[in-house]
Amino acid sequence: MSICVLAGGKALTLGAALFTLSWTHSVEKIRWEEDWRATPAGLEIVEARVQGSGAGMEPPPDAHFEDGWWRYRPSLPPQNEVALAASGATGSGWQLCAADECHELGASAEKPVIVRYCE
Repeated sequence: MSICVLAGGKALTLGAALFTLSWTHSVEKIRWEEDWRATPAGLEIVEARVQGSGAGMEPPPDAHFEDGWWRYRPSLPPQNEVALAASGATGSGWQLCAADECHELGASAEKPVIVRYCE
């Protein structure tokens, strides 16, 4: 299984089913991470983590605090794709890590970055 990333008119295929999206909140400057799994049904979120709260980042009631992170499992059905905004105004982009390889995405203003399952 693989994931396909469409960014800035280019396509990237990563031969991995598991990946992590991470970013720093543009206002609160707090780290956020999400673990995802690519399946034929779509992209499934496995876990989300945030290192604090504020400005729309409050962890849900079922979150637990462990090793400096609020951890929880979002209730979200499999997604056909995940679109990542790329405004260029947040100070940094998204980091996508899969199979011991990380890529910085959406750091400059452009169309949204699209992540999806691909065969």
